[in-house]
Amino acid sequence: MKLRDYKVFFLVVFISGYTFSQYKITGKVVDEANKAIENAEVYNQNTGAQVVTDNDGNFVFNDIEPGDYVITVFSYDFEILEKQIKVEQDTTISFTLAPLDEKLSEVLITQRRAKIFGLKQLKPIEGTAIYAGKKSEVVLLENALGNLASNNAREIYSQVVGLNIYENSVGGLQLNIGGRGLDPNRTANFNTRQNGYDISADVLGYPESYYTPPAEALSEIQVVRGAASLQYGTQFGGLINFKMKQPNPNKKIELVSRQSFGAFNAFSSFNSLGGTVGKLSYYTYFNYKTGDGFRPNSEFDSKNIYANIGYQISDKTKLTGEFTYLDYLAQQPGGLTDTQFELDPDVSNRTRNWFEVDWKLFSLKLEHKFSEKTDFSVNLFALDASRKALGFRGIPTDLNSNPITAPDETDVNGVFVTPRDLIVGNFRNWGAETRLLHRYDLLGRESVFLIGAKYYQSDNSSRQGPGSLGTDANFDFQNVTFPDYPNQSTFDFPNQNIAVFGEHIFNITDKLSITPGARFEYIKTQADGTYNNVIFDNAGNPISNTLETDDETLERSFVLLGLGSSYKFNTSLEAYANISQNYRSVTFNDIRIVNPTFVIRPDISDEEGFTADIGLRGKLNNLLSYDASVFGLWYQDRIGEIFNDRAQRVRGNIGDAFIYGIESYVNWNIANTFLSDNTNYVFNAFTNLAITDSEYTKSEQPIEGNKVEFIPLVNFKTGIGFGYKNFLGSIQFTHLSEQFTEVTNADRGITGSREEGTLGKIPAYSIVDISFSYTYKKFKLETGINNLLDESYFTQRATGYPGPGIIPAAPLSWYTTLQFKF
Repeated sequence: MKLRDYKVFFLVVFISGYTFSQYKITGKVVDEANKAIENAEVYNQNTGAQVVTDNDGNFVFNDIEPGDYVITVFSYDFEILEKQIKVEQDTTISFTLAPLDEKLSEVLITQRRAKIFGLKQLKPIEGTAIYAGKKSEVVLLENALGNLASNNAREIYSQVVGLNIYENSVGGLQLNIGGRGLDPNRTANFNTRQNGYDISADVLGYPESYYTPPAEALSEIQVVRGAASLQYGTQFGGLINFKMKQPNPNKKIELVSRQSFGAFNAFSSFNSLGGTVGKLSYYTYFNYKTGDGFRPNSEFDSKNIYANIGYQISDKTKLTGEFTYLDYLAQQPGGLTDTQFELDPDVSNRTRNWFEVDWKLFSLKLEHKFSEKTDFSVNLFALDASRKALGFRGIPTDLNSNPITAPDETDVNGVFVTPRDLIVGNFRNWGAETRLLHRYDLLGRESVFLIGAKYYQSDNSSRQGPGSLGTDANFDFQNVTFPDYPNQSTFDFPNQNIAVFGEHIFNITDKLSITPGARFEYIKTQADGTYNNVIFDNAGNPISNTLETDDETLERSFVLLGLGSSYKFNTSLEAYANISQNYRSVTFNDIRIVNPTFVIRPDISDEEGFTADIGLRGKLNNLLSYDASVFGLWYQDRIGEIFNDRAQRVRGNIGDAFIYGIESYVNWNIANTFLSDNTNYVFNAFTNLAITDSEYTKSEQPIEGNKVEFIPLVNFKTGIGFGYKNFLGSIQFTHLSEQFTEVTNADRGITGSREEGTLGKIPAYSIVDISFSYTYKKFKLETGINNLLDESYFTQRATGYPGPGIIPAAPLSWYTTLQFKF
């Protein structure tokens, strides 16, 4: 997309429109004793704007156009109140909130708030970010039903359209989601953030997320599709931002303790403490998880600590510091072939495979309001982390040997004779991102300008070599003992990234807005290291062992452009469209790993493309909310894998691809439709459907016309939520049609005469989950059953860890959580 493409709409900006009067809505929120209520949430249902009351209970909405509006006010311990007003001049309105009584429980109040305030898309402007004209979705965790203790992604993301999920992580220790043909593995195709800052291993060189915050600590999850590349990075997937719970502004101390038990000896303890004392606010939690897993050799143990401390320097300035620590150790049972899975999906071939993660995140954020029109933020963040993978994965010696079924050999005394493969990655990076958002009048209407910059630097390293012969989680290298071990390498991966980005909302008329944007990127990625080149004779004896060096530097700079638009037919119906260029740089895994079954093409290069969305979204009388859209994703030089005649995986640029589809979401508030006079009931239903197709349009390989990997044609989720007073329940159904995992579109992978569990289709599957909760005063009991019909299925064919091979998904399982809140 060229700059000249914007000439037309710039011309429209300066010749269109007429001067439009805009007014203010001011007001005050008090209780029945006429005492001011501070920090009450005030929501304009027509515009989506939301503000909070100050210490005197006052609030204001600026730049309001003439018309009818519905204003809603929410504050804990009070009933929700809404009023309809007509604005023809500056308008003042007051709210007197009634305290909660037995007729309307806190559970129902919270549910109603979620329905009113929790729209399924982000507002056009939030803080120092612009989301106008973008396809965005918000997962609301407040009072959510489901297995939150185990981060059950199938339930948590059920209302986000088109997501494809790997269900391979016991205890929910890692999140693996993709969509629109993007590999779900460790959510690597999204820019993954927590409270607005990066949390993945390396945004450019290794964008995998080994840390996922517990759902019990989250207030919401923001998902923005491909157009997020302009503000948050270059990736095709878009943005996932985990918003942690904030300190309670109305209490000095608030304690929440949740103890969860489940199938397969699962146990989770989540304990948080938060509050506000004067200008100081704090929120912290400790989460401990342990369990055996549903397969042998699947035990895990996890510890997660988080702390947030904020200081309100003045009415306009706030400083917030955060620290996150995660440490977990998980045994990995390995993958299966198709035949093994069909005979018994709960078996395990491996007894000595382990995975360990140590993750430390730091963040310091300064937010400042220069005026009512200008907001500024700067965020400093850093990561100090490591991941260690240890195990025997099997090494094929010819076309007929199978690494999945290869025996882990022992001597006559039962002692293992083959060293385990050990890979250790260390990630140390830091960055700074600053944003300035300014509102100003242009031709009688408010326009919004955002400019920002990001600096990112990493100094990462990776080492691969022989591990110990034992079965324990020993992550020490044994190079002296096994000097001829073939998979040995030591590499440094220093990276540098400088980005400058900007977006601008032009309100052409009172209905039409256009949002152009641009992002400049400078990227420098390096790989500097050594590896052993070991040659064996036909009997498997080493005949040559040489140390090779590899020193690569790739430096590039480019500009990404995008354009979004929004047309509001009325306050309840909006059409949106956007198009944005995308870019994915070559990662560590793309360019270097020593493995005799894996080959990297020397000419491998970055991927390019763009994403487009066009859709309709809105509400119907607070009874029905919906979002329906079509999308296209154009992928150039997509990186993928093929096999050569030596049974080796060859990784490189395999061709161009086009991915397209329809995504729709509908949520019907049945209780408001038929039981509007009885506020004791909660009853709603949702349907979430994505129809996605794809094709390789150009390739040097014999794959032209084939389907793209990781794309089920049908991705369907539906469910109902119901409740009476303090009792809530939900039933959810999930169905994904079959999908391919590699470019040849094989039904079942066969290489030579061996069965490949790493290749082939993922068959269609259908899952039912049910959840219930009951609240009594300060206590809450949650329970449910996942995979109610005990479906035997899998969602991933792993090529490496935690496989290789088919990774079975969990069978029928149960959970129970007891919560105490003080």
